[in-house]
Amino acid sequence: MRQVVLDTETTGLEWKSGNRVVEIGCVELLERRPTGRTFQRYLNPERDFEPGAQEVTGLTREFLADKPLFAEVADEFLAFIDGAELIIHNAAFDLGFLDAELARIEGRGKILDRCTVKDTLLMARERYPGQRNSLDALCRRLDVDNSQRQLHGALLDAQILADVYIALTAGQGEIGFAEAADETDAARTGNEAVLATADATLRPKVLIAPEEAEAHAERLAQLQKKSGRCLWLELEAPAGSEASPVV
Repeated sequence: MRQVVLDTETTGLEWKSGNRVVEIGCVELLERRPTGRTFQRYLNPERDFEPGAQEVTGLTREFLADKPLFAEVADEFLAFIDGAELIIHNAAFDLGFLDAELARIEGRGKILDRCTVKDTLLMARERYPGQRNSLDALCRRLDVDNSQRQLHGALLDAQILADVYIALTAGQGEIGFAEAADETDAARTGNEAVLATADATLRPKVLIAPEEAEAHAERLAQLQKKSGRCLWLELEAPAGSEASPVV
């Protein structure tokens, strides 16, 4: 089963007020394991940040001035998520912004035309009723290392959310048993049918710049060195091997 963990950063809290997406970050999972494929783009929002939003992301209008518009990366982004089950924390927020961006481009439809969605915020509220279920709160509760999350970044948050999702659903979809459970899920079955007929040329293997991949690898190494364990590295390690220790 193919899943894409997705996060966005925006100029403000309400897309209805004209706020725009400034960053998209996606992480691909197959059978609950990261494949190494990611999608990340900074975007020129063509407008200023609302008060407080800039401080949350650390991004500036000047930094984003030479970045592509959403319309310029829309097809690449849609090809990456097409047919997947999206894992999003507070999905209504991200979907509202992404659908608003797509509405500015003729003929692109909506995200739910292409994907099914699983909202980890709703999952957490069901499992931990009456408790705080923000991403940071779930990291503390599920022992997921988020020490590098000094600022909100879409790709970093998507990577952290992937760890949270795997911990949150531990035991619910073990490899070898997930497919049988999924047979009763019509939306997921349709999702797999889309994947079976999708043109592989629409999904390039690598959608991240080399320097970003290097910075990501360095960040994971720092996490492992600090905590002695990095779940992300363990999940990426080939079967039968262990992530190399960092000294």
